[in-house]
Amino acid sequence: MKKRIYLLCLSLAIVLVAVAQEKAIKVACIGNSITYGSGIKDRANDSYPAVLGKLLGDKYEVRNYGISGRTLLNNGDRPYMKEDKFQEVQKYLPDIVVIKLGTNDSKPQNWKYKEEFSNDMQTMINILKNLSSKPQIYLCYPAKAYGVAFGINDSIIENSVIPYIKKVAKKNKLRTIDLQSATDGMPENFPDKIHPNEKGAAVIAETVYNAIKKKK
Repeated sequence: MKKRIYLLCLSLAIVLVAVAQEKAIKVACIGNSITYGSGIKDRANDSYPAVLGKLLGDKYEVRNYGISGRTLLNNGDRPYMKEDKFQEVQKYLPDIVVIKLGTNDSKPQNWKYKEEFSNDMQTMINILKNLSSKPQIYLCYPAKAYGVAFGINDSIIENSVIPYIKKVAKKNKLRTIDLQSATDGMPENFPDKIHPNEKGAAVIAETVYNAIKKKK
């Protein structure tokens, strides 16, 4: 009887250890000020990565690697890949990476290097693909820009940036997340025409969430 109880307790202990050691699925959100949560009062809770984490639940760990003003273009005025935070993403060894860049690339001083956009995006993808965690990579179309503001131009985003992203995604067989369409028709959720408020960020989070869960 004592032996049976001992074996039962041992089995239970093994199960509990296994559950404790189960690792969360790590999600890295790469992006600019929209990802960072600029303009959102409580960005720790209401930025899109924070809301995404709540939607995905305890089995996921979502980290916000957004930096305001950054470009995908390495010859842009503030290139993301030259930031320490991009090194942090790599050290994190994520299982999923969501890339939301391209908005600031539409500025005149940056888009003059448009011919380099695809190659620079490919460079970022190659770096992430070579991580030991072999992350699943999602490429986002930039959110809707309601007018030309901060030098950002929605016409360039829609007619030039997004086609480049589509081309790179197809080449690499990566899933895309259409945040341009998802955030269209809601100017009230973009007070300064570029950055979403809490409601706009929630729409972005839900769209990314649906894309991730659809793959599962």
